Amino acid sequence: MPSPLLETLLILQDRDTKKLGIEVQLKAVPRDVAAVEAKIAAEKAAIVGHEIETTLKQIGEFEGQQLELMYGLDEAKKKFAAAEAVLKTNISGHEARIKTLREREVSLAAELKDAQVAFNLAREPVTEPARRIYDRIAVRTQPVIVATNSGTCCGCHLKISNEVETAARGKGPAGPNQLATCENCGRIVYWES
Repeated sequence: MPSPLLETLLILQDRDTKKLGIEVQLKAVPRDVAAVEAKIAAEKAAIVGHEIETTLKQIGEFEGQQLELMYGLDEAKKKFAAAEAVLKTNISGHEARIKTLREREVSLAAELKDAQVAFNLAREPVTEPARRIYDRIAVRTQPVIVATNSGTCCGCHLKISNEVETAARGKGPAGPNQLATCENCGRIVYWES
């Protein structure tokens, strides 16, 4: 069973992991919106391009076949109207996706705010020295705190020294309040019975 200090650090790590995950999702929303907006622009450009292409083709044929052109133009208008309807439906779907993404962005911002509050609350009971160690490790790797298994760090999967294993078991010189760190990856390690 982890010591009370380790338990508070595990809670802090959990809140930190949730906060980081929400931040990643929140950062992805503008990119997703830009991709959907690009699809809308392409669909709109296709409408204009299709209309211009059809009109130019019809003008070229008009010189030689006026009557045939009139029938062809009506047919082209029908095809254009059908293509335009499909493209407008696509644009409508893309706009709905943007709306959903914007709503998700608002939701994620609220979740991030709650996660930040939970993270800050989890930091309060952690002692200052333990907090500094946690913050130093969290900057470069996650998870910060891992168990040991048969003398091996479960973070980097490398063998730890006997001194670190003893400290992880809470039997080091400072007792159960001593934080043991893996000499390979630097993560906080604890012994899990």
